[in-house]
Amino acid sequence: MAIPKCAPAKPAVLTLRLLMIARALSHDPDVIIADEPTGSLDSETEKEVLKILTSLAHDEGKCVIIVTHSLDVARQVDVIYSLKNGNLNID
Repeated sequence: MAIPKCAPAKPAVLTLRLLMIARALSHDPDVIIADEPTGSLDSETEKEVLKILTSLAHDEGKCVIIVTHSLDVARQVDVIYSLKNGNLNID
């Protein structure tokens, strides 16, 4: 897995975020729960992280659950569950 380059604006935060993702994936889990995995990333790095998570789901058969407030991220997943008024919905 190639680690994408960090944006110059916040390299320490981006490097830490990518390191945390890489560390979690190094254990080769069957289920990956990613809570805001792209929250503080620049758009290029966000694309790379989503590409990696998508590949894990589609190519390696992992269950990838992404928790996000980003509509851009949500539009790129296979199934969207949303929580509205205390009810879990499939969008």
